[in-house]
Amino acid sequence: MLKRVFVAPDPGLLRLRSATRAVLGIGLAVAVCALTGHTLTAVITGGLAALLALFTVTDPRIRDQAVTTALLLAVGLPVLALAAGLHATPGARDVAFVAVAGAAVYARRWGPRGHALGVFAFMTFFVTQFLRTVPAQIPELYSSVVLAVLAASAVRFGAWCFERRLSPPPAPALPAGTGLARTTTRQAVQVTVAGAFALAAGQLLSDERWYWAVGAAWWIFVNTNARGETLVRGFRRVLGTVLGIAVGLVVAVPVQGALLPTAVLTLACVFGIFYSAPVSYSWMMFAVTVLVSLLYGLLGALGPALLALRLAETAVGALAAALAVAFVLPVTTHAATNAWIRLTVRCVHDCTTVAMRRLAGDETADPVPHAAELEQLLARVRMSLAPLVHPFSPLRARKARARQVLVLLDDCAREVRGLAAVAADPYASHDARLAAACWRVEAAVHALESDAEPGHAPAPAGGEAAAHHHPGVEAALTHLHGLERALAGLAAPLRTSPRAPLATV
Repeated sequence: MLKRVFVAPDPGLLRLRSATRAVLGIGLAVAVCALTGHTLTAVITGGLAALLALFTVTDPRIRDQAVTTALLLAVGLPVLALAAGLHATPGARDVAFVAVAGAAVYARRWGPRGHALGVFAFMTFFVTQFLRTVPAQIPELYSSVVLAVLAASAVRFGAWCFERRLSPPPAPALPAGTGLARTTTRQAVQVTVAGAFALAAGQLLSDERWYWAVGAAWWIFVNTNARGETLVRGFRRVLGTVLGIAVGLVVAVPVQGALLPTAVLTLACVFGIFYSAPVSYSWMMFAVTVLVSLLYGLLGALGPALLALRLAETAVGALAAALAVAFVLPVTTHAATNAWIRLTVRCVHDCTTVAMRRLAGDETADPVPHAAELEQLLARVRMSLAPLVHPFSPLRARKARARQVLVLLDDCAREVRGLAAVAADPYASHDARLAAACWRVEAAVHALESDAEPGHAPAPAGGEAAAHHHPGVEAALTHLHGLERALAGLAAPLRTSPRAPLATV
């Protein structure tokens, strides 16, 4: 499992650079807060605010990232004051916490910005429970949060603004419905129910650390759309927590808050969080758990009993999330997966069309952004299919079908990447065979979208092929034929019943 983190593709070394920048930004934020005379509680609050500012803001454009980062303060500071003000009134605090959790998920309907603001609001409330913030601390905590976010922004938008050279395309989203048909609305209701259950059960385990159960339940819903995805994510969260606690007993407990080793290990955990998050939720949770253990060591509260309680609260939160997605407005894995697969197939078509325009001489047509979006969509399909291909899945027919879909979509992505590379060759030119092959790919896409039976209608009439073909044209034809085969192969797993066994050839 650890091998997956280090061998996973990292185009442009984006994960490595993001993780390194996070270490620098958070390190600078903590140093600024400490050097300006803030207390340990305020320094920790500032460091966590910087981590969230760097982790949650994912807008595709630099200007949008800067606006979202500024809005984090506008949302987070009032929530901090609310949570601290309710410290002495547990009943009102509990209601407010669950309400903030539901609102934070509901905000995801407004895209990356809504997601970032929702995460920051929820985690600000969470951190006040973690540090037991009282109203008298609000001015100092405000100061530390503002300074930390400014320091992290100085690194992100100034010293190391590498997105100017490599800006990811906008993250795709499922089509929005209305009312309870909208996934974010359903998840907001699910999170509210799960949060209330986790809060009540967590308080039965501990009057002081109950918030870990609410936090576990809430985070399990992040970046999920369907029941199966949420269940798998809950399992991975518990697994990562178990591994982190085991290492925390060996590393964090002996250190017991000693400043220098704690600082070094904390920065290593920050690197691990950012480096592993895009590819492994379990290892991200492992790094988070070790980080939390180190912070408890700084606060003088770390011990084996506390780590065992954290595991129990995490399990309660995972159970709350599982019950909510199973019985409260469930979104089936099949429905969500089909939507993502159709978006992916449509993106394959868009990539092909743009590449062919480029080959035909349109210098403004660039297939590279479409190919990058296809990679994002494929990652989302893999996440959606994860419950079906999981080793513990008992659904053998659906598992085989899901694996076949993944193989064929990977084939599509490989051919699209090759086609985009050929299209970038300024000497590769258009001929009639390319037009015919592109038409067949388009027909295969339309057949999948309309659930029509695949056919082999003749391509539209075109001119004669050129007498002398550039090697790039032959390569493009090879990729187009590969796309046609992969798209035709998708017809069987997508059209037949998800529970029916696939025919073998």
